[in-house]
Amino acid sequence: MEYRDYYKILGVDRNASDKEIRKAYRRLARQYHPDVNPGDPSAEEKFKEINEAYQVLSDAEKRAKYDQIGQSYQQWQRMGGQPGGFNWSEWMTGQPGGFRVEYADFDGTDPFSDFFRSIFGGMGGSTRTTYQRRATKGQDLEVTAQITLEEAYHGTQRTVQIGDRRLDVRIPAGARDGMRIRLRGQGEPGYAGGQPGDLYVVVELLDHPIYRRDGSDLHMDLKVPLYTAVLGGTVTVRTLSGDVSLRIQPGTQSGQTIRLRGKGLPQARQKDAYGDLYAHVLVQVPTNLTERERALFEELRALRPGG
Repeated sequence: MEYRDYYKILGVDRNASDKEIRKAYRRLARQYHPDVNPGDPSAEEKFKEINEAYQVLSDAEKRAKYDQIGQSYQQWQRMGGQPGGFNWSEWMTGQPGGFRVEYADFDGTDPFSDFFRSIFGGMGGSTRTTYQRRATKGQDLEVTAQITLEEAYHGTQRTVQIGDRRLDVRIPAGARDGMRIRLRGQGEPGYAGGQPGDLYVVVELLDHPIYRRDGSDLHMDLKVPLYTAVLGGTVTVRTLSGDVSLRIQPGTQSGQTIRLRGKGLPQARQKDAYGDLYAHVLVQVPTNLTERERALFEELRALRPGG
């Protein structure tokens, strides 16, 4: 029969206090609990060892006897004892099977080792260990859905693949970068009758070639011809809701910002509320002037030598 080092199993010193033993047991039991490691035989076996070690070290009478066995066993080893040659008979209870175990998670199998049964089988009545499988909610899942700025403006739909399932997800108008859309019960199945987890679809807004985002507001560069900036006029501005005509005042400077109210993104969860669009003017200076154009500009400079 093989000697079991219960102190080593729990990772505590032989002089560990009851509190230290209890703390170590709880930490390891959580780590190797069958609910946390479904279908993992190695974790199940480790969980059995942890419980067996705690059954002994948490009981003053069992621990005292175990310490005596350990001292004798170590002394026998120091004297050159060979594996399998230790005399266990003087430590055995003579009443193997003198305790009863109910361990629902292990299909009715005895979770204790031969070492435990032989040494502690008859120590003052039966030992009853009951573990009921706990219903646990399934794990939440997370997927990313990339959308364009136009789709964020109007709202859209995406189909996501979860294992062998295809789910249609509605993404509302006004969706923001990082928004999490929750689909209840579409995550991992629950354990032991527990509820399934949820699926979270995380929105990722793609960069746009024209607009820069700032919450529900948008910013864009607006190219204005030199003559329009000087003399005034109208330019066409592209917005997410369609093209609009914008009046440019005479003498508009490059870098000036023009605000178009309500032409930004919809504000999520606020009906008929929109951000603004800020157009930053970039005056376009003509190039490749003809002889006549150059002459006119020279004439204008002569009229306005200060610029």
